[in-house]
Amino acid sequence: MPATKRDRTYTLQEGCPYGSASTAQRFGDQRPVRGLMLLQDTQLIETLAHFSRERIPERTVHAGAVGAWGELEVTHDNSDITSAAFLNGKGKKSKVLWRLSITGPRPGQYETTRDVRGWAMKIFTEQGNQDFVFNSIPTFFIRDPIKFPSMNRSHKVHPSKNAADPNMFWDFHVNNQEGIHALMMLFSNRGIPANVRQLNGYSGHTYKFTREGTDGFVYVKIHFLTDLGAKGLKLAEAKRLGGLQPSLHTVDMHEHIAQGKFPTWTMYAQVMTAEQAENYRWNVFDMTKVWPHKDFPLRPMAKLTLNKNPENYFSDIEQAAFSPSTMVPGIAASLDPMLQARMFAYPDAARYRVGVNYQQLPCNRPVSHVYAPYERDGAMRYMTNYGSDPSYVNSSLVPVQFDSKIGASGYSIGHDEVISGRVAGYASEVTDDDFEQARGMWHVLGKQGPEEQNDFVVNVVDSLQGVVPSLQTGAIAMFKRVEPALGKAIADALGVN
Repeated sequence: MPATKRDRTYTLQEGCPYGSASTAQRFGDQRPVRGLMLLQDTQLIETLAHFSRERIPERTVHAGAVGAWGELEVTHDNSDITSAAFLNGKGKKSKVLWRLSITGPRPGQYETTRDVRGWAMKIFTEQGNQDFVFNSIPTFFIRDPIKFPSMNRSHKVHPSKNAADPNMFWDFHVNNQEGIHALMMLFSNRGIPANVRQLNGYSGHTYKFTREGTDGFVYVKIHFLTDLGAKGLKLAEAKRLGGLQPSLHTVDMHEHIAQGKFPTWTMYAQVMTAEQAENYRWNVFDMTKVWPHKDFPLRPMAKLTLNKNPENYFSDIEQAAFSPSTMVPGIAASLDPMLQARMFAYPDAARYRVGVNYQQLPCNRPVSHVYAPYERDGAMRYMTNYGSDPSYVNSSLVPVQFDSKIGASGYSIGHDEVISGRVAGYASEVTDDDFEQARGMWHVLGKQGPEEQNDFVVNVVDSLQGVVPSLQTGAIAMFKRVEPALGKAIADALGVN
């Protein structure tokens, strides 16, 4: 809340009032700018020491972002597919914290760059927090989680010259071609958003929606589609705007919310039964594949509105922590291997970046009841530490009540399929089937007009300029597997035989 006049009476961090914030104690004569500063000057020492510790480790990826507060309102009856409380009851509203981030570049680099955006939401519900950690495209570059660090490093800076290097980017993707569909999306005109108000969010992952009291479930992919209509930038315009206003997207969002022009998105789900999944032509747990809408139409569920700017960016957005593992009853994980890996990696990153008690910060703290006495102590523990309640399980002195079927000995989130087998090493292989959806996208661009296909070629060629010849040849061969004419167009524009 904004401070009152009385609240703004200056003190040090321990509450001691001070008469000036811009003076310091020194030993010496009264001539200006000379004299020995004193170690006894608590204000000077506290100010300098705090300044050196103002930053927490930035995110390894998704470091630069814009954020806002909002609400999710249920618009349709969803009770037939999930018992999640925040998605049931038409008109029901839940508070939301939203963060939209560039993946590879560092904070401060121009925002009109070609990159997949991370779409993160924390929904504060009466059953606990529900996090959605999505992307701005519906498919992804990899399906094997062991490649996740490598893929992200290839999109960042060269370890020697400390600058972006297209050779790294193309070296990874030419040799890991399962992500060709995601590449097609990235290098289309949707790869650079005009603004974040006109940008979609997609789960990419396959989730499970469950209903309390039943053993059944459905598989879903979730989409947040902008009600303003998605809009991208052409390459030349993106470079021009990036030079004029590096923080274009951040400023645009902040100004629109400040002016009461609140952006909205419609939440949709694609729904698939377990039986359909068993017989579907693509592996539904493969994050490099989409479910065509003609097979599984979009089903509207709710409306997202962003209506409040952060009161302080660091407190509200930088310290916010989102994880795919944060799920409420009615939503569960599937056997998607990328999802399984992210469910560990994201909260692990938050404990490293923000601290083991990051869930107690206002931007992360649930609005629902929390009683977790077996997680105690740790740095920055400032809320309840559960007093004298036992810190060990199965105490008869202070019995603990349990009221949920979620848990290792009850309903196990996401793993109620019957699985038998043995541990084995596995790595997926790239086949011709991996290029079919990318080929379909190329034909969709053609139906939108020859300019869209031409822009795609221009965008790829711009990125491949200066890349070593062997990788140019490899990229051309990869795009020829999508469509021979596409590979030839790229080769001709690069002057490669």
